[in-house]
Amino acid sequence: MALFGTDGVRGLANGPLTADVALTLAQATAVVLGQGRTAEARRAAGKRLTAVVARDPRISGEFLSAAVSAGLASSGVDVLDAGVLPTPAAAYLIADIDADFGVMVSASHNPAPDNGIKIFARGGVKLPDVVEERIEFALGGPKLQPTGAEVGRIRRFADAEDRYVVHLLQSLPHRLDGLHVVLDCAHGAASGVSPETFRDAGARVTVIGADPDGLNINDGVGSTHLDHLAVEVLRHGADLGIAHDGDADRCLAVDAGGHTVDGDQIMAILAVAMKERGVLHDDTLVATVMSNLGLHRAMADHGIRVVQTGVGDRYVLEEMNEHGYSLGGEQSGHVIMSRFATTGDGVLTGLHLMAEMARQGRSLADLASIMTVYPQVLINVRDVDRTRVADPELAIAVAAAEQALGDTGRVLLRASGTEPLVRVMVEAADEAAAQRIGEQLADVVRQRLAL
Repeated sequence: MALFGTDGVRGLANGPLTADVALTLAQATAVVLGQGRTAEARRAAGKRLTAVVARDPRISGEFLSAAVSAGLASSGVDVLDAGVLPTPAAAYLIADIDADFGVMVSASHNPAPDNGIKIFARGGVKLPDVVEERIEFALGGPKLQPTGAEVGRIRRFADAEDRYVVHLLQSLPHRLDGLHVVLDCAHGAASGVSPETFRDAGARVTVIGADPDGLNINDGVGSTHLDHLAVEVLRHGADLGIAHDGDADRCLAVDAGGHTVDGDQIMAILAVAMKERGVLHDDTLVATVMSNLGLHRAMADHGIRVVQTGVGDRYVLEEMNEHGYSLGGEQSGHVIMSRFATTGDGVLTGLHLMAEMARQGRSLADLASIMTVYPQVLINVRDVDRTRVADPELAIAVAAAEQALGDTGRVLLRASGTEPLVRVMVEAADEAAAQRIGEQLADVVRQRLAL
């Protein structure tokens, strides 16, 4: 069974993800990422390789990051321990200090008992599949075991947070003076850095979900639980609310009326603003196939092309990197601004969203009205043979549904990558029509793909 999933290694801490696994994985990473011309040149100059290690505040991150650091140091790699910081901060710092690679210990939006290990290459970029496969292969091979002065050192990365905050503030096209925001930090990695940065940018800040105790991360708070944020925005009369997830690579928002503003709407606002400023490369936005039809319509109205990828921010990143695009992301709130980040950055996204409010003097609801959100019905059809999703009869049913919707909706059937289920997604101008067609297609899936 493959160790790496769609976003690093993830699992129940002290279940499949033990300290031994973390240490061995770090040693294998040192073997694989310690190869190449740059690494050889550093060793030839008498220098050890350097890695940045960071984590979110869940309790298991303490022993897992210690195991990762031990595995790297025992392999002759100097470790800069950045402590609790967002995933995008770790990625930025790797590039900022020209480290050879880095590791983030986090399970993102998962509950506290889970944890994960994300590995970044030089420049703070995620590893391609082929490199992950080489690391898995190296798990059973010989390890680097230097002795004496060649053993790596573990030191505190003392100014890690300051470097990241300065970077975020320098990215802003406009200060946030006069705006009141409620920040929900999910009791996660952004609990310290996000409120500080928004205040430094000029905003009035009310904070919730910023008291991590190692066990409460994502527990009823954060980007997957927006109800509490909406209540607090209304209670304080704030201009908006911004929610991060556990490792702060996502950003979702609520407007002053407590209505959700999702990743598609945020991308629409930023794309149009970037085009106006001449910084949207090739006037193109990258989004996944799950992005709302309303996003496509809104972008077409503003002369912006939408390039679609498979589901997952890694596929968005691959497309952006291949063609040099400057903005992309997912409906779930992973928004990537490649001029400033190599991965989704929830703090960066929230800052730039508010900067547009301040620059244009408009409310978030007004800005978000650029896009009409089409009703979207998603049905998970379980216990079916997902390998037969290309069934001819099913294709006929999909074609008939698309014909019935015309240009007022769309249909997407997608096999799950990990479970025996098929996802049926239908969008339409009318929610009842979307629900009816979605249920009809789900019935066909059950009949045609029965196990």
